[in-house]
Amino acid sequence: MKRKDNLSRVENAAKAEDIWDLVVIGGGASGLGVALDALSRGLTVLLLEKSDFAKGTSSRSTKLVHGGVRYLAQGELGLVLEALKERGRLLKNAPHLTVNQSFVIPLYTFLDRWKYSIGLKIYDWMAGSLRLGKSSFVSKEETLKKLPRIRKKGLRGGIVYQDGQFDDARLALMVARTCNDMGGCMVNYAKVNELSKDEKGKIEGLTFRDVIEKKSYQVKARTVINATGVFADKILQMDQPGTPKMIQPSQGVHLVMDSSFLGATDALMIPETSDGRVLFAVPWQGKLVVGTTDTLRKKPKMEPQPLSSEIDFILETAGQYLEKAPTRDDVLSVFAGLRPLAAPKEGSTKTKEISRSHKVIVSDSQLITITGGKWTTFRKMGEDTVDAHYKMHALKAVESKSADKRLHGYTDTLVKGHLQLYGSEAKEIRHLQDTNPEWSKPIHENYPYTGAEVIWAVREEMAQKIEDFLSRRCRILLLDAKAALHMAPKVAALMASELGKDEAWIMSELEEFYKLAKKYLIHK
Repeated sequence: MKRKDNLSRVENAAKAEDIWDLVVIGGGASGLGVALDALSRGLTVLLLEKSDFAKGTSSRSTKLVHGGVRYLAQGELGLVLEALKERGRLLKNAPHLTVNQSFVIPLYTFLDRWKYSIGLKIYDWMAGSLRLGKSSFVSKEETLKKLPRIRKKGLRGGIVYQDGQFDDARLALMVARTCNDMGGCMVNYAKVNELSKDEKGKIEGLTFRDVIEKKSYQVKARTVINATGVFADKILQMDQPGTPKMIQPSQGVHLVMDSSFLGATDALMIPETSDGRVLFAVPWQGKLVVGTTDTLRKKPKMEPQPLSSEIDFILETAGQYLEKAPTRDDVLSVFAGLRPLAAPKEGSTKTKEISRSHKVIVSDSQLITITGGKWTTFRKMGEDTVDAHYKMHALKAVESKSADKRLHGYTDTLVKGHLQLYGSEAKEIRHLQDTNPEWSKPIHENYPYTGAEVIWAVREEMAQKIEDFLSRRCRILLLDAKAALHMAPKVAALMASELGKDEAWIMSELEEFYKLAKKYLIHK
């Protein structure tokens, strides 16, 4: 996947006055889902992302591919059924990026046993043939074997169930590369500035700027899709100034700490916190991810900041269930994401009352906007959006073929270790390591990432900035922010040499990255 090649395609299409069937604005979960589905139906697709793929919310999830046990309790059966079906498909289509994860709900009252046993049996039944395993009650002794570091006092046993886990940013990247393989034109660092309309006020294209090379492009489109998540209102305003606000950003914060706090490969699920939410403590890439929160925020931001109260809430709640209560000093990294919830009705402020299902909206100008949803259902969101394209133009819909599309890197023979995330391309990374001894060395003494992965990220994965590698090609910024700061100079030097950049670029990139990385550290 080469950025220069794709920009050349855009230029050539403009010269030939070609019209793209779909131009998708947004390179997160929803935009990538739209591109994947449209390409599976033979449509021509250009996708534009103003920053890097999955830079926003889509790289800051709880890393779960799940049906949503909480939505079951709220009676959103349709949403759970859809998500369970999509969960099964994703685990089949991307075995290199997903795993079947075992979760344990510790039980401290007799009533909890029956309440959660019944709920999870329904969850199992709804998953049908795509079920990942049966839920079951386990004794107190068995619960402590699975979660040796949880609070023993009052423990009566536990419920074990299965759900999926994944690497969200790597999945986004592999979907982008799958789309590229299918003939899609994927461009990151491409900021849309203006929507162009015909004499009837219908959208017929747009203008975007290449943020890296500072060059503008005009493109023509049959349909423009607004898949910008929490920033959807900005595109709606660009289309029709004065449009009422449609998105209510809700912040979810996660703390990352050493895996010894749980001391297990099973994950802990706390089904009801003091604010009525679910809290997870999930082993992920050698660390423990604990979260999340649900805090309404006024404005969407590319780098949302966790509130001190959110950090305290997660630490206090985790401390009630873990033998050793974590403190601020134990947090290796903290990250926040914004959910694009539908703006609530007047007077309502409870985020848990706002539906998590997705919505497809068609404006008078024929701009199609997709909002809501979650990573698990990204493909189905795409399918529904592409259906709206056919309906809007009164075209006979071509059948979607995205449900069985294997993602880039798919392989039946997974390698062990962190290179598994590269799937069938792990051997290419090893080949790069063999060709240059410098590239085979780890960039940090405590982590396995090598220079070869930086080179690969630039050559094949459109990495343009230090952050692209340290935050999303490998996940070290989210796993250990101090280690990411330590790795930055080596990564900058490798990227500069591969991209043909000078010392001034290195200094500017490092300054920018240091400023960013400090936001992932908790300040006492």
